Amino acid sequence: MNNILVIAIVLLAIMVLVSLVRGIIAFMKSTKIDLETGEGVDATEMQLMQNKMMFNRIKYQALAIVVVGILLMLNR
Repeated sequence: MNNILVIAIVLLAIMVLVSLVRGIIAFMKSTKIDLETGEGVDATEMQLMQNKMMFNRIKYQALAIVVVGILLMLNR
């Protein structure tokens, strides 16, 4: 059971990292669009992507904390 939970923690950590990187990429693209156009017309799609990736990152971090808590409870 411990091995499964450790694997779950590792997978969730990877998902957090992927969400973080995708959010940073969306942020860089929206900043580039804002600088080039001077308007926020096309940036709204990238801003929505940023928000989605931030929510995903927080969700995966919370799940990882829950799994760590379960792991700690099982090992006492």
